[in-house]
Amino acid sequence: MGDQKESLRKITTTLALKNEEITNFICCQKQSLENLEGNSSRVQEDLETEFSSLHSVLDDIKDSMVTRIKQERASRTYELQSQLSACSKALESSEELLEVANQTLCSSEADDFTQVTSSVTMAPAFRLSLKAKATDSMSHMMVDFTQEREMLQAIKFLPVPATPEILVSECQVCDNTVMVQWALPEPDSKIDHYDLEYRRTNHEGPPRTREDYPWMVVEGIRETEYTLTGLRFDTHYMTFRVKACNKAVAGEFSELVTLETHAFLFKLDAGSAHQNLKVEDLSVEWDSCGGKVIQDIRKDKNRTNQSPMHSPARTAMNSPKRVPSARVGRDRFTAESYTVLGDTFIDAGQQYWEVRFDKESKAFAVGLALRNLGRFDQLGKSNASWCIHLNNWLQQSLTAKHNNKARTLDCPIPDRIGVYCNYEEGALSFYNARTKTLMHTFRTKFTQPVIPAFSVWNGSFSVQTGLQVPSAVQSSQRKNSGTSSSNTSLT
Repeated sequence: MGDQKESLRKITTTLALKNEEITNFICCQKQSLENLEGNSSRVQEDLETEFSSLHSVLDDIKDSMVTRIKQERASRTYELQSQLSACSKALESSEELLEVANQTLCSSEADDFTQVTSSVTMAPAFRLSLKAKATDSMSHMMVDFTQEREMLQAIKFLPVPATPEILVSECQVCDNTVMVQWALPEPDSKIDHYDLEYRRTNHEGPPRTREDYPWMVVEGIRETEYTLTGLRFDTHYMTFRVKACNKAVAGEFSELVTLETHAFLFKLDAGSAHQNLKVEDLSVEWDSCGGKVIQDIRKDKNRTNQSPMHSPARTAMNSPKRVPSARVGRDRFTAESYTVLGDTFIDAGQQYWEVRFDKESKAFAVGLALRNLGRFDQLGKSNASWCIHLNNWLQQSLTAKHNNKARTLDCPIPDRIGVYCNYEEGALSFYNARTKTLMHTFRTKFTQPVIPAFSVWNGSFSVQTGLQVPSAVQSSQRKNSGTSSSNTSLT
């Protein structure tokens, strides 16, 4: 009996699910019927509008051509009537002269012959041109609508554009730009433009039901390729699709194409920061009162009976803007080590990031550190860190530091530094981020993971992550792979 109930329960559940599917299908079909009615009315209205517009154009052309015919007729009528009037007057004058001449011939007086001869000689008829000034032909105003009639007879509904195909082999991802190229199955002269959509994602393959990032749209592309610039690759992939559009309708989207957008992405570990460093997302500012504020909070805590879970000190330390510390089981930097670390270790590959710093800072450093960097250690003053250090206390200087040894760098001080790390090759290079000019390279062998490290005193800086290794940096690294621009005493 129990098995029969279970079997019936399963069948009932399956039927209920099927009923739900049928109900949803019926709703979709009803909605499709409503949409069909509305869409049909819309396209019919559009068609009538287009034909009205075509009739209007034809009427305008007709009016213009009729006006030209009337103007031509009026001009020729004037010419012919003027010539006809002149001829009529000349003929009338000639008839009068002929009558006078015939009477003179019958006369015997010699003076009359001389006078009449002179009048006849000056008769207007002798000065007339009997060539018509205008013809009665209007053949040059005839029209032949054979070609136009064939074109009108060829009017039909615009075909839906074919679906483009994104050419994955032609797409390029470099220097934080993505160039996407596509093609149609066959040429189509009716295509007006293309619409490209892309979405960031951390998943390879078809899109999931719920994605964290929306589709971004680029409309009105006239060519069969497009380059997205100024990107920050904060996800592992980007998914693309494209559709073709003519004047009336858009075609179907292409198959989705997912391109890998590898870049080094990290945040600043606020839990590692010195108390005098105010960390806001990827920006750091020196705060001379930072340590004193924490001490005052702790003193105030000791003077009250507040619960530790709700004390001002705990509230301040567990700010939502702070990320879990990567320095597990260790305190933040202290004393004169005004340092903050990134929250992501590097243990493979080639990585790149940039840092913009205030050149008026009294001291600033950027580089890499091992996980065992001491809480009192300043960057570059132990064998656990490598850095470029700006000293702006008595006189401005830029030095490369490692293991408490330094080398002064003979190069202009940029306002933005690019940091490149090739973990396998043990290369740490610093570049002028604007010009991609190499400033210094450390050559070493990383025996354990390293982490981005920064320090600042009486100043500020901000970090830009999600960057690919620039092509210029890759080229520079290949060019300098056989040589070392570092000081051997520093490695």
